[in-house]
Parts: sequence; structure tokens; C-alpha cells
Amino acid sequence: MTRRFLFVLGSARTDGNSELLAQKAAEQLPADVEQQWISLAEHPLPDFVDLRHDSDHVRPPSNSTAGLYLDATLAATDIVIVSPLYWYSVSALTKRYLDHWSGWLRTPGADFKATLAGRTLWGVTALAHREPEVADPLIGTLNHSAAYLRMRFGGVLLGNGSAPGDVLRDAEALARAKTFFAREAPLARFPYDAVAPAV
Repeated sequence: MTRRFLFVLGSARTDGNSELLAQKAAEQLPADVEQQWISLAEHPLPDFVDLRHDSDHVRPPSNSTAGLYLDATLAATDIVIVSPLYWYSVSALTKRYLDHWSGWLRTPGADFKATLAGRTLWGVTALAHREPEVADPLIGTLNHSAAYLRMRFGGVLLGNGSAPGDVLRDAEALARAKTFFAREAPLARFPYDAVAPAV
């Protein structure tokens, strides 16, 4: 299967540090690898409504925002969550996207869990702290989500930045970006530190 990367941008700011770092990593992908970039701020998802015990799930129309994300997610071999570190985890926009996965697990005809099994989840984030361990909750969220779906987890590319463009001065992060997507991602496991995420 030809690799197809879906970059889900979870920042409220265009060209934020997380997005800039993701772009640097994506520049290293081979030319024949398809890339799709979708901004959750520009194409916001509706609030997630948990219908598990109330009504039947229906597949969102392809021309709806939820349908756009569902179709793009199912088509991707590699899903890259690009989110700044907000209160030590993913942004609210990103969390809403992940919450919709709960509904898609029960969407008729989607086979969401079976389709994503064996595919790869990656993360890219910028944080204002110098201590990388403050991103542990974000890394855990992504790893555990991947583990539940039997996906591979490529780890999280961390960069330092607060003001716009700061991450472009983080030489270590830019160096890691050059080989980030070239690594073979292991199957995600609990706990996340067992997979040695790339920080």
C-alpha cells in the first residue's frame, strides 16, 4: 500500500511552531508519498456527542466536516497529530478530533478499528518548557490511543518554541525532524514508555 500521510493541525494559530516543525519533518518524505494537511481551526469539527446508549450511529456525509475527517483518517497509512502542548496535553481542537474517533468506532461500514490497525500514529508538538518530560501526558494520550486501535506509534517529535517561529531556532529539533518519519515505528503498547518515544 502506498504511504499516505494525513497531517491534522490542532493549533488555533496558523503557521505555529508545531506546524512549522511538522513541515520540516514532512520535507524529508519521498516525493511519491502523498500528503494531506487539514487544519482543525479552519475546518472545525462539531462538538462530539456520545450516542453509545441513546441512538444508532450513522456515517457522516462526505461533504460534512466530520465526513471529511473520517474519510481522510481512513485513507491514511500515517496519521500525524500536530498539536502544541496546551496544559501538558493536546489542544482542545485536537482532543475533539480524537473524541470523534469514539463515534467512528461505531459507525456502520467504517470498520474504523480494523482499518487503522497496523497503521502508524505520529505526533509533533512544540512546547515552551525546556524539560521534555512535561509532554509525557500528550505522548501518553497518543500512544494509548494507538495501542487501543492496535496501531504503530512513531513517537512524538518535540521542539521548543513559544513566540512565532521560535522552533526554527531549535537546532536539535530540526536535526531530529530530518529523520523522524524514516524510522520503523513499533506497535504501540501499554505503558507508552515501553516503546521509547522519540523526544
